[in-house]
Amino acid sequence: MQILRQLPNLLTLLRLGMTVPIAWLLLEQQHAQALIWFALAGASDGLDGFLARRYGWVSRFGSLVDPLADKLLLVTSYICLSIVGELPVWLTLVVLGRDLLLVVGAIVYRTVIGPFGVRPSLLGKLSTLLQIVLVLALLLELSIQPAFVEVHGVLEWLVLLVTLASGADYCRVWLGKFISARREPVR
Repeated sequence: MQILRQLPNLLTLLRLGMTVPIAWLLLEQQHAQALIWFALAGASDGLDGFLARRYGWVSRFGSLVDPLADKLLLVTSYICLSIVGELPVWLTLVVLGRDLLLVVGAIVYRTVIGPFGVRPSLLGKLSTLLQIVLVLALLLELSIQPAFVEVHGVLEWLVLLVTLASGADYCRVWLGKFISARREPVR
């Protein structure tokens, strides 16, 4: 039974390992294969989350590595798709900039104030979901369904707007936490 408790972590590690072949497939413009691998990575993410919640197989390792695996896959996909000219560089820079802003904000807060507990916001989750949907729609368009070209442009603008809104929202939340923590008397 103890080995089953590690299944979500093994799926996370598998997804982490899938990033390299997906990147290679994207750079080689093997879109149909990249779509399959990306969909499998997404399914593994859903399955590990389900197993962890359903059976209480939550671990510190999983809570730290799972979001990193997701982010690495998404950021790598955006970078590769920009390199081959399938996504605009400006959009990839916005996505990367928001993520960098979150990491820098967390580091500054931890350094200046101390430990923190921040859960992803609804806007942050929507931003990530739209980023994933854009990659899937683009891969569908490039591999098996050219009609997705109509959806692709709309999704790019939605990703831009929601990613910017999410970044602004995180800034608002972090700034509020920072100001609140600075006002508390030192014990």
